[in-house]
Amino acid sequence: MRPRLAAPRASPYPRQHDATFRPAVLASLSSLLTPSTALANGHRARATTFGDLPMTPLSVLRDAWYFSRNNLLAIASLTLPLLVLEATAQVLLAAQLGAGANPAYGILLGILFYPLYAGPLILFLHARSNGQAPGNAQLLAAGLQLWPRFALLAGISTLAIMLGLSLMIVPGIWVMVRLAFAELVLVLHQETPLRALQASVTMTAGRFWPVLTCLLSVLAPLWLLDALTTPPPSQTLLWVIQQSVSGFLQLFALIVLFRLFMLFETQQNRA
Repeated sequence: MRPRLAAPRASPYPRQHDATFRPAVLASLSSLLTPSTALANGHRARATTFGDLPMTPLSVLRDAWYFSRNNLLAIASLTLPLLVLEATAQVLLAAQLGAGANPAYGILLGILFYPLYAGPLILFLHARSNGQAPGNAQLLAAGLQLWPRFALLAGISTLAIMLGLSLMIVPGIWVMVRLAFAELVLVLHQETPLRALQASVTMTAGRFWPVLTCLLSVLAPLWLLDALTTPPPSQTLLWVIQQSVSGFLQLFALIVLFRLFMLFETQQNRA
């Protein structure tokens, strides 16, 4: 897995709440880290029971879609430059190491880049859901402050999921779902990586199927599209463009998870 809840990106290699963790920049964004109340106020399906939550996967996907559509340019301006930079770095790394390089280097590079745009995106989602509009510079600065522990979390999650996938795939899917909210907990609640992982496991208890249904509804078609459209690494420019667009589309899964996270937190607060 790429260091997010998505399929591994094709590599240019040939196939072979702790206060001590509140950075200064995040303190300036404290107003953005108030509890979320809504991602989209309208366009909700009539509530029906899906597990113990009055929701449907369709309503979650629809809310996330409306939000993405209405904020497409803002999301693109925040994340696409870094996605292009990441894809370019993958090409340069492959050229430097040669054709026989271990694909693990590409995965490690992805782990290092992913927090640089995923963290700011999570902060952006939270701010916009509360009617705020922080600038990209402010969001990117906060994301940079989060980078060390976010990268550590991404590394632990990636290793755990890859280990699970090596055990006949199903354990990897189970781990992927149980750790789905760790990134959100780490950013929004400013937790340590281990506490974020523990909180995600707790939050997904009894909610495996709703989370899995929403994730696969987004990721399965995007994984297929990525597999069908990935050009050979020799076509460098086309490869960079395709990987950047594919990575951008796969960020929709993070928006869907944010919507689920808000619903689950609201339910827990009411309990």
